[in-house]
Order: sequence, then structure tokens, then C-alpha cells
Amino acid sequence: MRFHNPRLPWIVAAVVALFVLAGIFFAPRLAAQSFGTPDADLDDVQRVNYSIRMLVDSHSLTTACDPEGQEQIFVVQEGEPVDSIASRLEAAGIVCDGGALRDYLVWSGMDRTIQTGSYRLSPAWTGTQIARALQDATPAEVTVVVYPGWRLEEIAASLPTTGLEISPQDFVAAASLPVNPSPFLPAGASAEGFLAPGEYVVPRTATADQLVSILIQQFTFELSPEIQQGFTRNGLGIYQAVILASIIERETVLYEEMPTIASVFFNRLRTGMHLQSDPTVQYAIGFTDEGWWKNPLRLSDLEIESPYNTYLYPGLPPAPISNPSLEALEAVAFPEQTDYYFFVSMCDGSGFHNFAETFDEHLENLCP
Repeated sequence: MRFHNPRLPWIVAAVVALFVLAGIFFAPRLAAQSFGTPDADLDDVQRVNYSIRMLVDSHSLTTACDPEGQEQIFVVQEGEPVDSIASRLEAAGIVCDGGALRDYLVWSGMDRTIQTGSYRLSPAWTGTQIARALQDATPAEVTVVVYPGWRLEEIAASLPTTGLEISPQDFVAAASLPVNPSPFLPAGASAEGFLAPGEYVVPRTATADQLVSILIQQFTFELSPEIQQGFTRNGLGIYQAVILASIIERETVLYEEMPTIASVFFNRLRTGMHLQSDPTVQYAIGFTDEGWWKNPLRLSDLEIESPYNTYLYPGLPPAPISNPSLEALEAVAFPEQTDYYFFVSMCDGSGFHNFAETFDEHLENLCP
């Protein structure tokens, strides 16, 4: 005969109710201790629901998915729902349980403050670390672009748009007296001419001195022994060669013409002619309402008293006038061999130049 206790269902129900009540009472408290205060916008039912789920999945939130994992680029699209973000993070292997991450984000209210942008996230981070990282899309590194032919003040003026906390004034000061100068720089010389153009990825926390050092190091790396030997064959020291390259950079629109333009200046230097280069005058004039490179120049501008004015003074100016490209340096090292002494822009706006051996030929090449 089977024994039947009519009170058993009531006992079971009472025990279940007790567990439910305990969960309602204790789960949010335990979750708050482990995962922080719940978002104020969650109601009582949601707090209980999310707290229980997080406690059950706590291992996924407090343990890295792959302790040996490498950082990955992860992009959050504008307006992307938190469910989609969590699901894609799991698919990418950055988290092992996207659902647990989503619960934590909602519990903490961080689901509403995830920023659109690009992140570097690692599966070696815990779920809670990744959730916090999603609150700041500011990258640890930024890109700095230095264009060929820029003078150091132009590099400085571009920095506020890069994300670096370097003021233009600080950069100019650092470049004017670099703490880690190139071995090719004369003592006390500015880094003008030795700040290699290019695209750089640098730490957001980089200082002005560090950025200047990075640009100088790249210049030193690019200045190969072959280029240096070319300078020597052409009778120039490295600093003199950089000065000439900086002029060629500003004179040239199309890089393919650089060796030919270099030949013109070498021919003038050998015969003692003035270089008569407009960019050297523009450099001497400095900043105007038209920017750093006044154009066109007036005849009166060609009479400005400055050692950089190659219309008044023979030979090279005392220092570089811009930061030349590798192509300009190579043009100085390996110029064409020509009999040209003059050049002028073609009248078709193509950027090409007409070259001439005599002044009369040069006059014929001038635009009407």
C-alpha cells in the first residue's frame, strides 16, 4: 500500500516559494556586491531577473575567454543595438558568452552609453573589462600625417586635429631645439628639413619632444648610404643637400621632374649664379593672410632683406626651408645631367615645366 501525505505538495510549494523569496531578496544584493549597483531605471522584476542570470553566468563575466588571445579591432556601428554588439563580440571570440555580457551591460546601464567607434579589444580581458572598454572609443594611438614640403609650423598647425595633446607652440619649441637631434644636424640647429614626411601611428600620449624624435628617426632611417654617397659625389655635405632638397620640394609639382630641376640648381651653383628660387623668398616672408607660402610674389618681395632670399644672396640659404620627401633627397643625390639653367611652369596648368639653357630661351617659355 503506497503512503500518501496530503500535505506534501504544500510543503514543496512552500520550499519553492521560500527559494523564490530568497532569490528576490538576496540575488540583487549578491549581484550588486559582485557587479556594482544596478541601473536606476530597472524595475524590481528586472533587477531580480538580471541579477540571477549574472550570478549563474558570473564565470563568463569575471574570467577571460582566451588568456593568450591577441587584441582585435572591433567597430561599433552608429545606433547598433546592444544585442547585436554582444552577439558579434561572441562570434569574434572576444567574449565566450555574449548573453552574459549583454546582461551585465543592461544591469549596469552601460548598454546606453556604448560609444560608436573603433576599439582594440582582447579576449584576454574579462567580460566586465570589455564592457567598460566599450564606454570609450578613444583609441590609444592616433595617426599623424606630415606632408612633403611643409615647414615645421605647418606640421604644428595640423596637430590639434590629430587627437594628440600637443599644442602647436610646444611642437615648434621642441623642433626648434630637439632633445634628440639627428647626427646630421649642426649643433644648435632646428630640425627643419629633418622631419620626414609620411604617415605615423603614434601613442595618443606622445609629447612634443617624442613626436619630433620619431620624425627625425624616420629621416635618419631613410637617408641611406647610397643617398649620402650621392651627396658627396655632387660636392655637398648632408646638411647642404637637405637645404637644396627642401627647395626642390617646394619648386616641384610632379616628382618625375625633380632630378631635372635639381640639375638646374646644380648648374647655377657651379657657375656662381644666384638660385633665384621663389620658395626661399616665400620662406623669408613667413605667414601672411595667404598662408605660409605667399603666392604670387610681387617684384618688391624679391628685394626682401633676408639670408634666405636667393635673389639677393648667392649659394644656398642658411638652413632648409621645408621638410623634403625622399624623392627630393634622391634628386639631389642623383640629378639629371643637363645644360639647363632656367625653368618656368608651363602655361597649361599641368604642373610640368619648360626648361631652357639660355635666358633668351627662358623668355620665350614665359606665359603671354
